[in-house]
Amino acid sequence: MRRGWILIVLAALALMVIAYAWIDGGSEPVHPISQPVEVPEMAG
Repeated sequence: MRRGWILIVLAALALMVIAYAWIDGGSEPVHPISQPVEVPEMAG
């Protein structure tokens, strides 16, 4: 029975992290971009 509760708690924590990441949606950058990034040429 204790193992079942542990799994339920772990699943709830995982769902909370996923929900937070989904709601946040990456709106705030983790760190500022310090260098420009090269963009590959479009093939065509």
